[in-house]
Amino acid sequence: MNKNFSRRNLLKLGAATVGTGVVTAGLGSELVFSPKAVATNDISPDKALKELLSGNERFVKRKRKDLNYQRLVEVAKTQKPFASILGCADSRVPSEIIFDQGFGDLFVCRVAGNIAIPEEIGSLEFGSLVLGSKVIMVLGHKRCGAVDATIKGAQVPGYIGSLLEAIKPGIEKAKNLPGDKLENCSKANVVAQVEKLKKSPVLAQLIADKKLIVVGGYYDLDTGRVTMLS
Repeated sequence: MNKNFSRRNLLKLGAATVGTGVVTAGLGSELVFSPKAVATNDISPDKALKELLSGNERFVKRKRKDLNYQRLVEVAKTQKPFASILGCADSRVPSEIIFDQGFGDLFVCRVAGNIAIPEEIGSLEFGSLVLGSKVIMVLGHKRCGAVDATIKGAQVPGYIGSLLEAIKPGIEKAKNLPGDKLENCSKANVVAQVEKLKKSPVLAQLIADKKLIVVGGYYDLDTGRVTMLS
């Protein structure tokens, strides 16, 4: 990063001037500032969400579009994803497949427990501020192993424990709810991560300017369907 421009200043600038466009990726690790830098998509946040859910409906009904390899060439030099997904690293929840999207359509961050840790938040800020993504969906799923381990207080080695610590605040809000405990906690974790993302100054400004919406979704491993949580 430019030595004269700290990360803190970048966030301040992003929050203050996101409406006009101030930052884009330059060569190497440099950041170049330009009034035309922020990617713009014609689609509105509401339409972006509708497209996500329409894609999931196609997936559920086994009517997925054919993969367009020409699109690979079209997006090779630039990208303007219309939506971002903060999803679980679970191998059974591949975002591009379950939302029936192709090359360049989704900006995807995946981590066990679909948690909004600093690195994921920063990535999603980049995806929205710089690349022009209009909707961020935090996507939890049925029978999430990371949430289950957190509920059970599993003793885990290495850095795995840091994942469980990030999940705890959400499940605390659901521990006394009736019904399936794992499902309740998985959904509560999604809502907690959505609220955490909304506290980002960069994302909050985009939301205030009606350039972005942040929502939660829940994926059913058995049916393939995504339902909205927030």
